[in-house]
Amino acid sequence: MRQDPEKYLMFSNRLEKVYRHLKRQADRQGVGCYRIYDHDIPEFPFLVEIYESHIYVSEYKRNHTLNEEQYQDWLNQSMRIISSITGIPDENIHMKLRKRKEGRTGQYQKEDKERVEFVVSENGLNFIVNLTEYLDTGLFLDHRITRQMVREGSEGRSVLNLFCYTGSFSVYAIAGGAASVTSIDLSKTYLNWTDRNVALNFPAYTAHKSVHADVVQWLKEPVKEKYDIIVMDPPTFSNSKRMEGILDVQRDHASLINHCLNRLNEGGVLYFSTNFKKFRIDEGAIKGKVKDITKATTPFDFAGRLHRYCFRITP
Repeated sequence: MRQDPEKYLMFSNRLEKVYRHLKRQADRQGVGCYRIYDHDIPEFPFLVEIYESHIYVSEYKRNHTLNEEQYQDWLNQSMRIISSITGIPDENIHMKLRKRKEGRTGQYQKEDKERVEFVVSENGLNFIVNLTEYLDTGLFLDHRITRQMVREGSEGRSVLNLFCYTGSFSVYAIAGGAASVTSIDLSKTYLNWTDRNVALNFPAYTAHKSVHADVVQWLKEPVKEKYDIIVMDPPTFSNSKRMEGILDVQRDHASLINHCLNRLNEGGVLYFSTNFKKFRIDEGAIKGKVKDITKATTPFDFAGRLHRYCFRITP
């Protein structure tokens, strides 16, 4: 069964309306990387993000009744609509299918494609993004406000970035005048990416340290150093062969948070976040003061839909 032409018109109208609205806000705020669509219409299960002169399109896996030829026709027409409305040419639209791994992991597999890597800017800082090789692009757009919050509080402070991914929080902390920044992740690929982002922005900064470690186990080690600001955005679920045991953010968040609180200096702050939509924070098990800053840290392009919880926690 081919897609009803009215459905294409519905998709086109929806995308045009949202894009026009979000582009005005992005231009007003000087934002070049932002999300414009996230599965708004069931028949078009895409995530669409602008990265300056490029577009990242991720298709959520679903069961459909289209054969291969029909599916390709649907995909081509959908991409033509996206190109037409945004004015970004087809060759700058990068498509990916999000495939879940077998089992309970909830993680996605990356696809092997030709590398499309380039530098984008955000709030005067530069970040390397990759739109083809990995599940995520290298820059979590929903943390835009939280990053700026860390930047504004980092002057003269020691900052610890846990599950650092590609180090965007680390770069923002350095930009804010941090006395020192430590980035920890289990992935050597992401640590290398972090180092590249730091060097891209602050080649002369020598107080940044990358640590290759399982964050869960690292936090359980005896406290040798304390910090003024800690950022922790753990995966929802991980059973990586490189880590001991299994990480489940709902089950383990209180323990992780308490270990972080033990590593905070007096007057320090922990920014904890998770994109697990069913997450419920266990304030009774947390040995600190918890403030929900989810609404305050939700950017304009994520308004109206719950995408990530964020908390400011102090000892």
